[in-house]
Amino acid sequence: MQTRDTSNTQKRFILSIALTSLILVAEVIGGIWSGSLALLSDAAHVFSDIFALGLSFFALRLAARPPDDRHSYGWHRAEVIAALINGVSLLVISVGIWVEAIGRWRSPVEIKSLEMMIIAVIGLAVNIVVALILGGHDHDHDHPHVQANQKKEVRNLNVHSAYLHVLGDLISSVGVIVAALLIRLTGARWIDPFISILIGGIILISAYRVLRRSLHILNEGVPDGLSIREINLSITSLPEVETVHDLHVWNLGAEQLALSAHIVLLPGGLAQQAQVMERVKTMLAAQFSIEHTTLQFEETHCGEGHGGCN
Repeated sequence: MQTRDTSNTQKRFILSIALTSLILVAEVIGGIWSGSLALLSDAAHVFSDIFALGLSFFALRLAARPPDDRHSYGWHRAEVIAALINGVSLLVISVGIWVEAIGRWRSPVEIKSLEMMIIAVIGLAVNIVVALILGGHDHDHDHPHVQANQKKEVRNLNVHSAYLHVLGDLISSVGVIVAALLIRLTGARWIDPFISILIGGIILISAYRVLRRSLHILNEGVPDGLSIREINLSITSLPEVETVHDLHVWNLGAEQLALSAHIVLLPGGLAQQAQVMERVKTMLAAQFSIEHTTLQFEETHCGEGHGGCN
């Protein structure tokens, strides 16, 4: 299996980590200075961003390694594991923010809203830059054969999980700015923990999405955007093919798709297996971005209970 070139994406991760580290320093200092829990909550999320970006960067480097004697598929699953860890870290952070917010709600403290807002605006500006760096390149490694209606489904879960960290922090920065404005206008201290609870909710939603998809991949689920029935129909639409059974599709890694199937050919079809093999592989790559395939040709129909049997 071929490994992909991730050098460009790795450079973007290094730049993103550097910029995000600046936000962390500014928000920790600003949160302590202003007494804002919302700002400190956002700083905790920024720390998780750095962790997520670093983990995703390390997973990218692992996934770029070629297959070896002990890892015949290569290291592609490292990206899925990194996404799973990122999802768990988002979950833990959201719960921690809620616990702290409840305590602050019961015992409000004085908030320096102006200082809080200045730091949050700086954080927002840098977050926008980092989000543009990562978000605009979520499809850098799409396969060239993928059709336009399928390309949107092929995205790197590892990169996307790191992007969700940054996007959540961007939204959090907006929340901190809103809290600072409202506190300055009304003097209501409860707004700070209330915004923190909202920030925790946003982070929790991101955690759920990443965890659901990474666990789906690790459980060998059918890749998002693909349908066993549609793939079956596409293969059986070829004139030499009668039926398909034992059809399985799964993710090898964050974006590498694999397929195995038993194909029953019409009478005389076995004489042209090479041509049929090439046609099936070309069709799978063009329509579904599946380039790693294992196909077995047969002359007999499948029995009951075989996956994907017509």
